[in-house]
Amino acid sequence: MRRARHHTTWTAATVAAAVSLLLAGCTDEQTPDEQDPTGSSPTSTASETTDASPSPTEGSATEAPGTDDETPAPVPSATESDEGPPFPTNTKPDTAEPTGEGETFLSVTDVRVAGHDRYDRVVFDLDGKGSGRPGWRVEYVDQATDDGSGHAVEVDGDAILRVSLSGTAIPTDSGVEGYTGERTEPEGTDAVDEIVYRYWFEGYTTAFLGVDEGERPFRVFLLENPTRVVVDVQH
Repeated sequence: MRRARHHTTWTAATVAAAVSLLLAGCTDEQTPDEQDPTGSSPTSTASETTDASPSPTEGSATEAPGTDDETPAPVPSATESDEGPPFPTNTKPDTAEPTGEGETFLSVTDVRVAGHDRYDRVVFDLDGKGSGRPGWRVEYVDQATDDGSGHAVEVDGDAILRVSLSGTAIPTDSGVEGYTGERTEPEGTDAVDEIVYRYWFEGYTTAFLGVDEGERPFRVFLLENPTRVVVDVQH
């Protein structure tokens, strides 16, 4: 029995000695300062990087706010908004020379009319070939007659304003379909009673405007892109 107790006591001493050696070995490990002699902070771990703000989604850096809605606004019709030059104080003829002779071929494709606060507007739309501009001679005449034949043309109105567009061509030369209308009696106008469109003859296209209550001041000007000759008759 005494040998057994002595064996137990020896075993406990042995275990105690082993624990002492293990603790002594732990004290010999390097401290954090010894592991990083520079004293810098440890590198961030993957779990730390997940706390950063998320990167923008693809394409967000180049997209300006609201670009999807910034569609260009429609441009108002020049026929409705362009004021043109001032009205003259008389009723003398208005003339302009065409350009691009021999290289530009234009035909009247439409004739439009509208009433405005101070004037009635008649627009002659032109299209065709070349970069030249049409010319015109617009004047009051005592009698409306056709070019070439000299035949009288009936026009409603107290005065007759003759519109002769120069530098124009027949559709076979311009490559566009010409205007096929003849007489227009507009509604909502105060000065223009009737528009009588004739035809092309030797480089000129003619129309007559019947004007109410005698000769009134008028103005003529060119609009481009597309090409239009505008005749305004003052109320």
